[in-house]
Order: sequence, then C-alpha cells, then structure tokens
Amino acid sequence: MKDIEERLLRIFYRLLDAFGKRYWWPGDTPLEIIVGAVLTQNTTWKNVEKAINNLKKEDMLSFEALYGVDEKRLSDIIKPAGYYNIKSNRLKNTIKLFYEEYNSSIDYLSTISTEKLRKSLLGVKGIGKETADSILLYALNRPVFVVDTYTKRFLKNHRPPLMDDSWGIKDKDSYDYIQGFFTRHLPLDKYIYNEYHALIVCLGQRYCKKIPDCGGCPLKGI
Repeated sequence: MKDIEERLLRIFYRLLDAFGKRYWWPGDTPLEIIVGAVLTQNTTWKNVEKAINNLKKEDMLSFEALYGVDEKRLSDIIKPAGYYNIKSNRLKNTIKLFYEEYNSSIDYLSTISTEKLRKSLLGVKGIGKETADSILLYALNRPVFVVDTYTKRFLKNHRPPLMDDSWGIKDKDSYDYIQGFFTRHLPLDKYIYNEYHALIVCLGQRYCKKIPDCGGCPLKGI
C-alpha cells in the first residue's frame, strides 16, 4: 500500500518537474469552466475555445443569458464544438440546474456538499461522471479525481515492476473503482488532484499515446 502511494507521488513530482504546472482548466470564471467541461465532450479543446469565444462575442457567458437563450440559437453559437444540437441541450440542462436549484451563485454552491452536487450533476441528461467530476474539480475546487482515457492508459503503461496487471486495476473495472484507487493512495488535496490529472493528460498527448512513444518520456527509469 505504502509502495503504491510513494510511486504515485514520485511520478507526480517527476511529471511536474518535466512539464511544469499546467494551469488547467483554462477559463476566466467558474461558469466558463463549466461551459467548457460540457462542450469538450468528443472534440478538441481548440474547437471548444472557438465556441467559447463565440459565446463571449454574443455576451452569453452568464447564467442568466445561457438560461434565457433559445436552444436553437445556442446551437448556432457553439457550432465549432461539434455535436452542437446535443451539446446545446446538455448545456441548457446544466445551466438550468445551477440557475433553478442553486440560484446561479458560486458562493451558494460552496455551502453544498460535494456528494450532493455530484448527484445533482449526474442527474442532468447527458452529463456523465467524467464531465461532472471535471466541473467539481476545476470549476468548484472540490477534491475529486477525474478519470478519463488518458488516466486508464497511464495506469496500464506505468504499472509497478513485476505486476502483471495495472496496479491491481483491470480493464473492466468501473470509473468509480479507478477513481477510488487514486483517492485511496493520494492525499485528499484538490491541488494534487487538479495538477495530477492535467499532467497525465499532457503525458498522454505527448508520449503515452495509443502507440506509446517512450523515447523521451520523463517517466523512463521509474
């Protein structure tokens, strides 16, 4: 158990030294981060930035504006993000949750437990665990570890020596099980959760690809 904790933290600091702080998730306000988390499903961040810039040009980055805008018009504005009709509906439903149940107030949200907020977000049609947890971690500063494709690939490719499986995790294991692995073996710290996930994404984009490019990987030798 202690060996796993030490290995995870050693990897964390090695990645931090190699890539630097990622300052993720980009966004000027919690609302912008919430919008980005919904729009980034099945597309690149470059496309999301274009959609968010469109929202800014239309003066749409407020809870009131997004709550009141027609869904068809919203679809046209966020078109660069792809799947725009689906995402327009998901974004409207997400904004409706914050607007109607939590008074569109980030300060008020700080008084609500993480468990209750997560349950509310997962009750929104089209919002899965990765998106909900991204909102909780990056927009609302809750210590919730985000699991995605990069996380699973990282675990598979960088398991401890002499282990036949990925840290005791199998491909069929659930999102919650994998998330629990990190929360069990890392300090309950929103900074570490935030930075670690962002560093794993950076590692996955540069080296830990579907076909790994291990030559310059900063984790070589660990």
